[in-house]
Amino acid sequence: MDVLTDNFSLYGEGFLGTVELTVYSSALALALGFVMASFRVAPVGSLRVLGTVWVTVLRNTPLTLLFFAVLLGLPRFGLVLPFQLFAVLALGCYTSAFICEVLRSGINTVPTGQGEAARTLGMSFGQTLGNVVLPQAFRSVIPPIGSTLIALAKNSAIAGAFSVTELLGTYRTLNELGYSIIWTFIWIAVGYLIITLTISALFHVMEKRWGVAR
Repeated sequence: MDVLTDNFSLYGEGFLGTVELTVYSSALALALGFVMASFRVAPVGSLRVLGTVWVTVLRNTPLTLLFFAVLLGLPRFGLVLPFQLFAVLALGCYTSAFICEVLRSGINTVPTGQGEAARTLGMSFGQTLGNVVLPQAFRSVIPPIGSTLIALAKNSAIAGAFSVTELLGTYRTLNELGYSIIWTFIWIAVGYLIITLTISALFHVMEKRWGVAR
């Protein structure tokens, strides 16, 4: 317990840093995932190609390499931002590819007749997608979206290697101070467990309220 009680502020700072990374990156991933899923099923060929390229490239790129590309590559083009914002961009863009595919799988569960009926009523593609297809698709993909965001929370640990304040990075300071590395990592694991269980509980409530009965 001494590791935690003596360094509670350090753990707290790292914990809050991970929570912030998770929340902001999740928001970006959900927004981009929605846009790319819309592109994947759009009637315009160029949009479908853009969505396919986005998903293919990001899903097959190691996250660490993406961090290097964002944190070291973008400043070369004159885009200089705080390291935390770069980390949010890397995590959010990477996870958006997986959110996109989850949403697309949900869209595919909606009977095509409903989209055709909406178009018969004169609704545009955007109206059909937003008012008819996505509300039904979302109900069927609540659990996999939750699992994807839990993976994002754990992936945020990579940000600590790029000077971003987060939970896992606290072990370096504590190791230099001579604390037991085992207990240091145990309390770090507890912090991640709190975050992931909170996300899991939130999506469990959402599934109970809006999910498709199985």
